[in-house]
Amino acid sequence: MTSRPLDEYCAFFGLSRAALRDLPGPLLDCPGGAAGLAAEARALGCRVVAADPLYAAPPAVLAGLARAGRDAMAAQMRSTPGRYPAARHLRYDKYLRSWDRARALFAADRAAHPDRYVAAELPRLPFADGTFALTLSSYLLFAYPERFGPDEQLAALLELVRVTDPAGEVRVHPLHDGAGRRCPHLDGLRAALGRHGVTSRITVLRAEGLDRRVLRLRAARRRQGAAGSSGART
Repeated sequence: MTSRPLDEYCAFFGLSRAALRDLPGPLLDCPGGAAGLAAEARALGCRVVAADPLYAAPPAVLAGLARAGRDAMAAQMRSTPGRYPAARHLRYDKYLRSWDRARALFAADRAAHPDRYVAAELPRLPFADGTFALTLSSYLLFAYPERFGPDEQLAALLELVRVTDPAGEVRVHPLHDGAGRRCPHLDGLRAALGRHGVTSRITVLRAEGLDRRVLRLRAARRRQGAAGSSGART
């Protein structure tokens, strides 16, 4: 369970505070983990809903998972430094402190706004069609190929598109697994999305000395009667 701050989301997804402030509707973070995004973006005036199956756990359990996630990241940065930006781009101690701050913001914000943190798991989300102006999904669908094969990835991506306004966008990052291997069937997945009326493109962003690939999805047309629609609204 990661505790990424708003700045990291902006770097990953090509966002800015001004863009978040100007969103015409709510933002979905799925999975939200123990990130600071909802708290920090709300301070800008952006309405954020975070969804994660782990939100069904008691607060003490979430706190333990978040601390364990931070410790795991620290261990990985020490053991495999080649997978992370060089020190001139990212001081590890400063980076880990940003996670500590984000984790504290998450805990306080979830306690204050529990309705903004929804226990839900892809590929079925309890939101109505077109609820969100922007949907972000990080470190899930392509990061764990043992959990999400091509069929599961397609179903999850279609669900993210379903709950996003056709005028809005879904952004997914990263497009590789934990070892840095790119998804071998991404072209086929994008073709399947196209057959479901979803347009896709890949944006390459330069952040902290590394190229980051973001999959960006839009509904080419409003799909009627999409599976998984519950009619619930945030």
